[in-house]
Amino acid sequence: MRESFMQDQSVQDINQKIQAAATITDKKIGLSVELLSKNAWESSLMTYLDEVPFHYIGKGEQCIIKTRLALSDKKAKAASIILMEEPENHLTHSRLNQLLNIIKAECEDRQVVISTHSSFVANKLDLSNLICLTCGNKLKLSQVSEKTRLFFEKLPGYDTLRLVLSQKAILVEGASDELVIQKAYMKAHDRKLPIEDGIDVISVGTAFLRFLEVANRLNKVVAVVTDNDGNIKALEQKYDDFLGKNKKDNILISYDKSDRSEAGLADYNYNTLENLMLLSNDRQKLNSVLGTKYTSDDDLRKYMKNNKTDCALAIFDWDSDIAFPQYITEAIDHVCK
Repeated sequence: MRESFMQDQSVQDINQKIQAAATITDKKIGLSVELLSKNAWESSLMTYLDEVPFHYIGKGEQCIIKTRLALSDKKAKAASIILMEEPENHLTHSRLNQLLNIIKAECEDRQVVISTHSSFVANKLDLSNLICLTCGNKLKLSQVSEKTRLFFEKLPGYDTLRLVLSQKAILVEGASDELVIQKAYMKAHDRKLPIEDGIDVISVGTAFLRFLEVANRLNKVVAVVTDNDGNIKALEQKYDDFLGKNKKDNILISYDKSDRSEAGLADYNYNTLENLMLLSNDRQKLNSVLGTKYTSDDDLRKYMKNNKTDCALAIFDWDSDIAFPQYITEAIDHVCK
C-alpha cells in the first residue's frame, strides 16, 4: 500500500516540488505514509529523510531542521529580535558548528539572544557580546580588562564558561595538582568527588589572575592552590589584590608559607607539591603509594619530579590513609564554608 501510494503521480509531483524547494537539510526529503491499523489516514502522512521517517532520525538532525524551519517562518523573518535557548542540545561539535553558521547567515540583520551552557557556542558567537549570569550576579565580558578578554577569546576547550557555571571552584596549575586536590577532597568528604558538591577543580596553567578577575566580579567562591617556588615575596606581589589588606572574603590564595629551599639536589625546587607530599608523609609511606623502593628522600624526590602525572594518579588511586599539605586542606576548607 505504501509503495502504491508513493507511485501515485500526484505524490511524486509533490515530492519533486518539496525536494526542489527544500533548503533545511542536504538529505532527500519526501512525503509518504505510516500505515498503522489504529491511525486515521489524516495522521498517516509522514515526512521522510533519506527514506527514514522524521521521528526516527537523530535528535540532533531534528533540532537543526526545526531551527531552520522556525527561522524561515514569515513571522521570524519579520522579527527584529530572535530568542534561542541552548542550541547545543543533542548536537556534536561538527553539527553544532553547522547550526551556528546557519544562525549567523539567516539572522545577519537581526539581534539574536541565545542562552547557552556551552563555551563552544559562546566562543563561536563572539565573546565580546557574552553576558555571564550566576546567582544574581552578572558580568559582561567587555567589562573585564582587555588582556583578560583576549585571553578567554583565545582559550580552547570549555574553560571560558567553566568557572562561571560552577558553584565554587579550586584553581590549580596542572593535571597532577588537580588529581591530588581531588584526592584530598575525597579524603575529607567520605570519598565524594568535589564536582559532586558543585565544586569544580580547574587546571588553568599560569593564568590564575585572568580567572580571578572574573571570579571577583561575579563574587564567586574560589581558592587558588599554587607553589611558592621559593620566592614568597614575588608570589605575594603577584596576588597583592587578594592578600593582606586587599583580601576578599570569597577568594583565597593558598600556598605554603615557608621557603623550603635546601642545600641538596642541584637544579631541584624543594617548594613544590611533590616535596610537600613527602614532608607531609614520609619516604616509607610514599614508597608504598608509588610502588617504589627508594632508600633516600632525594632519590624519591627526583622520581616524583620526573613522573608527576603517574605519581598523582597513584596518590589518587591509593585506598589507605595519606596526609596532605596544610595549604591544600585550607583551600578545601575555604570552598566548603
